[in-house]
Amino acid sequence: MKIDFVIPWVDGTDLKWINDKNKYLPENQNQISASEERYRSWDNLQYWFRAVEKFAPWVNHIYFVTWGHIPEWLNTDAEKLTVVKHRDYIPEKYLPTFSANPIELNLHRIKNLEEHFVYFNDDFFLIDQVCPEDFFKDGLPCDYAVESPITPNRKDVFNNILINNMVLLNSQFSRKDVLKKWRRKFYSLADLKGLMTNLCMSPLRRDDFFGFAYSHLPANFLKSTFERVWNDNYEILDKVSGNKFRSTDDVNQYIISNYQYAMGKFSPRGWAKVGEAIQLNDIEDNISYACDIISGQKKKMVCINDSEVHSFERTRDRINRALEKILPEKSIFER
Repeated sequence: MKIDFVIPWVDGTDLKWINDKNKYLPENQNQISASEERYRSWDNLQYWFRAVEKFAPWVNHIYFVTWGHIPEWLNTDAEKLTVVKHRDYIPEKYLPTFSANPIELNLHRIKNLEEHFVYFNDDFFLIDQVCPEDFFKDGLPCDYAVESPITPNRKDVFNNILINNMVLLNSQFSRKDVLKKWRRKFYSLADLKGLMTNLCMSPLRRDDFFGFAYSHLPANFLKSTFERVWNDNYEILDKVSGNKFRSTDDVNQYIISNYQYAMGKFSPRGWAKVGEAIQLNDIEDNISYACDIISGQKKKMVCINDSEVHSFERTRDRINRALEKILPEKSIFER
C-alpha cells in the first residue's frame, strides 16, 4: 500500500496574490473567513519537510499544493516532491479561489495521487516517528467516529459548515442503519472516551446524525471517497467550489471523513496518544505547553493552531525554536 502526503501552502505576503484576493473580496465578507490569521506566515514550513524526512521516510510521495508561489528554499527537484498549482488540478471555472474548501474538496483530481493519502495543513507537524499503521490499517483510514451534537454559533461561519455537512450526510445515509451495520466500529474499545460518548448518544433513536467530533490533525483519506461524494452531491460541491471565500453555504473536507464513517471505511482508533491540537493564544502557559510538547516529543504529531495571538512574533519565535531543537538538520527538500 502506497501512502502519499498532501499539504497546501499560501504565501500571505505575495503582492500579486494579495491584489487578486482583494479584487474578489466582498465588502461584507465575514472577517473570520478572510482574516490575517488565515494567511500569515509562521516561517516554519521547512520544519514540516524535515519532519517528514526524519519521521516518515516511508512516504511514497509529497504533493505540495500552492496558488503559484514557491518558497525560495524549496528544492523542487527532490525525487519525492511534486509542486501542484491550483490550476493543475482545480477546474478553471472555480479559479481563482481563496477558500480552503474548493482546494480540499478537489484533491482527488491531483494527477497520480494514490488511493491512500494523508492530508496535512501547514500547521500540522510530525514530531516523532510515525509508521503507515498510524494512518491506515488493513487498507482503511485510521479514524474515530464519535458523535457530537453541533452547538449553534451565529458568529462563526465554520459552525454553519458543520451543520451543512450533516444535512448533506443525512440526505444520503440513515443513522439507524449505519450504527446497526457498523456497530463494532462506532462502539470500539480502541477509543474508550469515544466509546463512552457514543454509548451516551445511542439511546437517542434518531434517524439523522447530530454531528461528529473532529480533531484538528492530519486527515486520512481514500481518493475513491472523494469521487463517491462528488457523484452523490455534484450540485452542492460544484456550488461550494465556486465560492471565492468561505461561505455559510459551504461544506468542507470533513464531509469526506463523515462519508467514510457512514460507509464503514475506517479503522477505529483514538487520537489521544497519537497527536494533539493546541489552540494558541497569548496565555503564557498555553505557549509554554505547546513548546514542551514539541521539544519533548510527547506526541507523534501536533497542530499549532493560529488564533488570537497578539504577540505574534514572540509566539512564532518560541514555537520555531522548539521545532529547531528536534529538527536542526536540513532535509533533501531544501536547497
